[in-house]
Amino acid sequence: MNAKRKDFLATIMINLIVAVVVGILVFLLAYILISGLPHVSWSFLTGTTDAFSGAGGIGVQLFNSFYLLVLTMVISIPISLGAGIYLAEYAKDNWRTSLIRSAIEVLSSLPSVVVGLFGFLLFVVQFKIGFSVISGAIALTFFNLPLLTRNIEESLSAVSRSQREAGLSLGLSKLKTEIGIILPVALPGIVTGVVLSAGRVFGEAAALIYTAGQSAPVTNFADWNPMDAASPLNPLRPAETLAVHIWKVNTEGLASNAAQLSAAASAVLIIAVLIFNLGARVLGMYLYRRVTASNK
Repeated sequence: MNAKRKDFLATIMINLIVAVVVGILVFLLAYILISGLPHVSWSFLTGTTDAFSGAGGIGVQLFNSFYLLVLTMVISIPISLGAGIYLAEYAKDNWRTSLIRSAIEVLSSLPSVVVGLFGFLLFVVQFKIGFSVISGAIALTFFNLPLLTRNIEESLSAVSRSQREAGLSLGLSKLKTEIGIILPVALPGIVTGVVLSAGRVFGEAAALIYTAGQSAPVTNFADWNPMDAASPLNPLRPAETLAVHIWKVNTEGLASNAAQLSAAASAVLIIAVLIFNLGARVLGMYLYRRVTASNK
């Protein structure tokens, strides 16, 4: 068999593998959306859930998911940005840096249920914070930090060395060069990674079952004082998210239409994750064109 024929057969095999992967993805998305979208309505998206049967809407769970996502990002982005800058620009190539990178790799490979149990034992039990939004946000920060740190480090490392030399040749300090030149160039990749990690956090369930809790107490959306117990912004209240709600309806829900409720909530969750992923690509390309003045 000559080289041209081998190349032809290898190309066909690769295309078949790609087609199978894409086909599985399309089948899963189509099945979930076709099963769930007919049961989605405005009252379902904004209504409240019956605590006993699980029937009703997902308004509170949807708000909890976004609120917990915002808190997680507020905590994790500054930490991961500092760690990524240190590893990409300041860390020397020695055993200490290798140990940090190995710790990041190990932390990123931990199952989310292990992170959830760690958060339960430390924040809920040891620190006596209880099942709360802040417990879930801190647990998700441990879950999110290694991914964001690695993404920021790779985005900064991808910036050409000439950009750094240009800043230093103008008399700028290394810190000013990093903030004024390197970060803006790396911003499209960083933002894309942040949005993608946000989508992953939004769909997380296992870590939140043991930290944020499995209940969605009635909240007063007219009260925006975070110190009040009934306020939706209170970080110390339990917060059942949309992903946890889907799990709970399938395992504990006593509603007669539990299958329809689960399918509808799953469709909403899938659409939200798709928006995060597609939005990351669009936003990344937009920022790339703005930074590089490219028309592509």
